[in-house]
Amino acid sequence: MGFNCGIVGLPNVGKSTLFNALTSTVAAEVANYPFCTIEPNIGRVAVPDERLDVIASIAKSAGIVPTFLEIVDIAGLIRGASTGEGLGNQFLARIREVDALIHMLRCFDSEDTVHVDGSVDPVRDLETVETELILADIQRIDRRLPALEKLEKSGDSDARKELEAVRRIFAALNEGTPARRLDHTPEEQPIVDQMKLLTTKPILYVCNVDEEHAKSGNAFSNLIVERAAADGSGALVVSAAVEAEIAQFGSPDERSEFLNSLGLEEPGLAHVVRAGYGLLELVTFFTAGPKEARAWTVERSARAPQAAGRIHTDFERGFICAETIAYDDFIACEGELGAKDAGKMHQEGRDYTVQDGDIILFKFNV
Repeated sequence: MGFNCGIVGLPNVGKSTLFNALTSTVAAEVANYPFCTIEPNIGRVAVPDERLDVIASIAKSAGIVPTFLEIVDIAGLIRGASTGEGLGNQFLARIREVDALIHMLRCFDSEDTVHVDGSVDPVRDLETVETELILADIQRIDRRLPALEKLEKSGDSDARKELEAVRRIFAALNEGTPARRLDHTPEEQPIVDQMKLLTTKPILYVCNVDEEHAKSGNAFSNLIVERAAADGSGALVVSAAVEAEIAQFGSPDERSEFLNSLGLEEPGLAHVVRAGYGLLELVTFFTAGPKEARAWTVERSARAPQAAGRIHTDFERGFICAETIAYDDFIACEGELGAKDAGKMHQEGRDYTVQDGDIILFKFNV
């Protein structure tokens, strides 16, 4: 699938509990001590989308297949991780492989779960992890600079352009500013992408609260929401303990009854998955027929042939056109035939940018 979010944070903040609830498995060991997750755990979670059920009903599809997001549970970082403290180097390398970060922060107090720093302070915890990521990026650039400077002195114009971009990022990092907060020109963006810096990754802060505050949050989570807003990042409130309990219920009715008792409309994990999906700037298009209605994931800028390639490489290689219907038109016209009769089905070529909610029929020839 190729789109993934890594769950990061200090030890004992609820990462593995969240991961287990997300994937409805016990693949990640949950224990009250640091580094219980020795190897990163990977799970695939369905992206909640009510539109798929509506499309399937109208198309009278026999099956429904949602789109998925990959979630990676990464063991806890501690202060000094960038210099190899704890299991720092191993997990900083693992973070580098994911597309976006879900930074989980402990926003509850409990005598039963120890905190590595001895007290609950989510802002401090946020800054600890962010500092380690910044320091790791500084080290990465510091190793790259001598080679670039040598190439620049030799008259290499590409090296000069890269050096300008790298120095600007390096200066920002040394001031404590994550690279994702910088604006990059179209010419600089490939250079930035190639460096694979940890602080360029989009980030979502998830405030892990106790059951009592699962709906509205608490004083701890409010601090993180304010901090995230100031940084231009997103923040959500979730109770990992509540989500783990929800995952144990065997029927939708039991889950609904439990959610209602807490004043919640849906599990907090649905918000996390959707937010992660948005964090990666993804859109969903659909295919629908008697056999199945299915959701597919592409990047927001994807063209029609790229979307066709998500289904099968032959579709992209032999792409002819895409017959598209906007979701609202599909619903209003009660399906493909009605949309076609109403002139709401459009034939699009190679340059068409797929829109979120499109129902698409691809035509191809191999």
